[in-house]
Amino acid sequence: MIEAMRAPSTILPLILDRVTFTVGGRRIIDEVSMEIGAGARTVILGPNGAGKSVLMRLCHGLLAPTSGRVAWNGADVMEVHRRQAMVFQRPVMLRRSALANVAYALKLRGELPDVRLRHARAALESVGLAHLAERPARVLSGGEQQRLALARAWALRPEVLFLDEPSASLDPSASAEIERVIEAIHAGGTKIVMTTHNLGQARRIADEILFLHQGRLIERAPVGRFFTLPATAEAGAFLKGELPWT
Repeated sequence: MIEAMRAPSTILPLILDRVTFTVGGRRIIDEVSMEIGAGARTVILGPNGAGKSVLMRLCHGLLAPTSGRVAWNGADVMEVHRRQAMVFQRPVMLRRSALANVAYALKLRGELPDVRLRHARAALESVGLAHLAERPARVLSGGEQQRLALARAWALRPEVLFLDEPSASLDPSASAEIERVIEAIHAGGTKIVMTTHNLGQARRIADEILFLHQGRLIERAPVGRFFTLPATAEAGAFLKGELPWT
């Protein structure tokens, strides 16, 4: 008797092998190879136009590489889709309540109505939005909408969560709330992969830094070493604010 194939216990590591992404003849991502494992919080830094957001979308599966390979740990496409999530800089809010936004994501996952409402309320509680559960999502403040997007992703209990500039354009208080939620998600066992333009935030959140420049991964280092002793001239210039934004 042939045993049914079992899903891997983890979808990590994520492996990129000479991944290139080209638009209009221009290489946005240029032969990036790396392996991302469990545990450490990974923050991607680089000047504007370096390809950070595109790299995240390639990892998440929203974009397909022009050449090269993106692979997870023996998991098929559906399993990868089920076990990882992404939150964008400007999350899309449904024309529903905050609670219904989270519950809808759980409905798509196949959870029963009473279960998904219970889990949705717990997720809102975790991000400090329980008191706004019945408020229309689209009238929430920018910081509240971003926390709602995090709650929607967190409710799915992803193994990997990609975050693309999750606190861009938010005031310091709202940004601090976002960081608190990210730390709680990580403490719950979810791998965090994140982009940010905020160097202070990168110091606080990251365990390791991936530094992109002109679509190439030119440095990878623990956060302390990256900020005190960058290995490349480009990273040093970036930290000093001397690297031109292209």
